Amino acid sequence: MKVKWLGHACFLITADSGLKIITDPYKVGFQGLISHGPVTESPDVVTISHQHGDHNYTGDLKGNPEIVQGVGRHRAKGIEFIGIPCYHDRVFGQELGNNTIFCFAVDDVRLCHCGDLGHPLDDGPLHSLGHVDVLLIPTGGPMATLELDEAAALWEKLQPAVIIPMHFRNQKCNFPKYGLDDLMKLRPAAVQVGNSEVALTADQLPTGQILILDPAL
Repeated sequence: MKVKWLGHACFLITADSGLKIITDPYKVGFQGLISHGPVTESPDVVTISHQHGDHNYTGDLKGNPEIVQGVGRHRAKGIEFIGIPCYHDRVFGQELGNNTIFCFAVDDVRLCHCGDLGHPLDDGPLHSLGHVDVLLIPTGGPMATLELDEAAALWEKLQPAVIIPMHFRNQKCNFPKYGLDDLMKLRPAAVQVGNSEVALTADQLPTGQILILDPAL
């Protein structure tokens, strides 16, 4: 399988069979903060973590994908998606609303996309996540998501094979607070891949590696 970071919290995940999954497509120019190009892929499935324009905009997509959103178990194109409830903020969604973490497996690699997780997880949601091979986690900091040290604490608890940061400040995303320099200082295991895509197989996964991708759009 391949994981390609299109930008912000949007990834293109391509199975060996050719099946394509898009996570959290954004609207170009959202609130003047996002200047990534439009997401014009033709996915089979789209996951949406919450109803904000930088995570739920399907207007640029091609084709007729199945949309997966909300908590609980969903099945689309033969893949089970487990939606785990959480919040976009620290006050039980009163400021920014709810958020859904999605866990699913592609080619025997289990991925977890955190959307705009805005608070540390209690034991219940942590248990629901189960085994995670690839953690796609926001690392931009408060006003939208976890503090960087809270994100690090989450992956220390989950012990995924691969951590791929998203939703952090860069030349095409002006969200506060943390950017690439902060990620590189966080752990010596952080590696700049040098492109937007990484290929992963279930039998050759790294061990606790932070892979920093370049946005494709």
